[in-house]
Amino acid sequence: MESNDLRKAGLKITLPRVKILEILSNAKPRHMSAEDIYKHLLESHEDIGLATVYRVLTQFEAAGLVVRHHFDGVTAMFELNEGAHHDHLVCLACGRVEEFMDAGIEEKQMAIAAKYDFEIQDHSMILYGRCARCRQLAKNAKEQGRVRR
Repeated sequence: MESNDLRKAGLKITLPRVKILEILSNAKPRHMSAEDIYKHLLESHEDIGLATVYRVLTQFEAAGLVVRHHFDGVTAMFELNEGAHHDHLVCLACGRVEEFMDAGIEEKQMAIAAKYDFEIQDHSMILYGRCARCRQLAKNAKEQGRVRR
């Protein structure tokens, strides 16, 4: 996404908006909290406050530039709205979020909606579990506990 996207969304191009858009465009990981964005701004020596970050993210959401998620039920996470539908896998241990798209799942959802004569307007699917890294760390910790006894 670029500065022109701000104008297309009906937003004035300002330094805070451009900087936050840049951070979201280059985000690794792709899903960031307002606090994550604020930390990036501090590391870049940008004089943009946390309240401004929240305000800009709210404006971006209203303009359709970002999507807000609450994966843990508390912290708002933001990602650029690039238009392509996808679902999420969320690790309950480390919070890592992976995106995926599966045509078979999408087809099944449409079939279920048709079966119940239901017109889907929107949907999201979030699968919660433990990533391979966290499972391995838990396994290692458990094995070390056995050895120490």
